[in-house]
Amino acid sequence: MELVESLGRDLLFLFIVVVIGWIFKSEGPSKKTDDESKTKPEYQPWVDEDLKDHTDDHQTEDVDDFHESEENLEHIPFSSPRFPEHEMIKRSQAFYELLNQRRSVRFISDEPVPRQVIDNVIRTAGTAPSGAHTEPWSFVVVQDEEVKHKIRVIIEDEEEINYKKRMGDRWVNDLKKLRTNWIKEYLDTAPFLILIFKKIYGITSSGRKKTHYYNEISVSIACGILLAALQNAGLVTVTTTPLNCGPRLRTLLDRPVNEKLLMLLPVGYPRKDATVPNLKRKPLEEIMVVV
Repeated sequence: MELVESLGRDLLFLFIVVVIGWIFKSEGPSKKTDDESKTKPEYQPWVDEDLKDHTDDHQTEDVDDFHESEENLEHIPFSSPRFPEHEMIKRSQAFYELLNQRRSVRFISDEPVPRQVIDNVIRTAGTAPSGAHTEPWSFVVVQDEEVKHKIRVIIEDEEEINYKKRMGDRWVNDLKKLRTNWIKEYLDTAPFLILIFKKIYGITSSGRKKTHYYNEISVSIACGILLAALQNAGLVTVTTTPLNCGPRLRTLLDRPVNEKLLMLLPVGYPRKDATVPNLKRKPLEEIMVVV
């Protein structure tokens, strides 16, 4: 009898221990082993957290604003120049040859550039199509020397971390052929910096959020047109997407919270001693599929 009672007490004690252990495991924070802590990276590999904008979230709009902006939009006749076939071929070939000379140039002169040229190329970028014609872009042109240097400091601080910790050995190794690193001298020397912000949502007249459909795609198209316009004007740039710099640059430039940095372009003439990698572009048959 005593043996049975003793066994019963032992089983009850064991049951209580198991239940308590299960409770702590399910409710309390799990402790990682030393090995797990050592293998976990200190930084996310390369994700720019500022570009996570939750654009798929459904946003409530004011009905009055919707009707005010979308109804009774006038439609007008449209026509465009139509060229003979030989002229079309000639123009398309000439435009290809112009843009085929475009290169990413990291050695930019401090020689002044007419401000009107910058105005015109940004007007051109603003002709890009956008989802529901929301035009979700802001082009911030920086020419003040002090502000340009502050931008350089912010970017170089983050880029050094990117190269050393975030990007990983493979990415850094792939960049070696371009001879690039976290030092961005052109941010000081280029006469203009153009920072392109995407507006992840708009603000209606009543102060409520207005959805900007496909905002990143729309702004990316505008950036492509801007690059073509710069090439057409005889200017150079290098497309830069400085990771994890967006919040600090947005604060520096006093941009609203609904704007997020997508791209930065230093703009100017190439330095006389400028060099570029001798890269080759893929031939037509490797980039085009005809069905």
